[in-house]
Amino acid sequence: MQHQNQFNSFKKHLKERYDNLVEKSNDYRFEDETVSDLAAFKAMKLLKKLNQISYLDRKFTL
Repeated sequence: MQHQNQFNSFKKHLKERYDNLVEKSNDYRFEDETVSDLAAFKAMKLLKKLNQISYLDRKFTL
């Protein structure tokens, strides 16, 4: 049960960071292209990690 709680809290933390980075990327799209691109790149890396965590979580619950 402890591992399940760790997965859920880590997944929630990553999801919040991902949402913040996507919002930052959209906010700076027309003002500062480099900040927007950097935030989008970091968001893509976080999305990859989120997908890996979701896959592990799915295998863990089966």
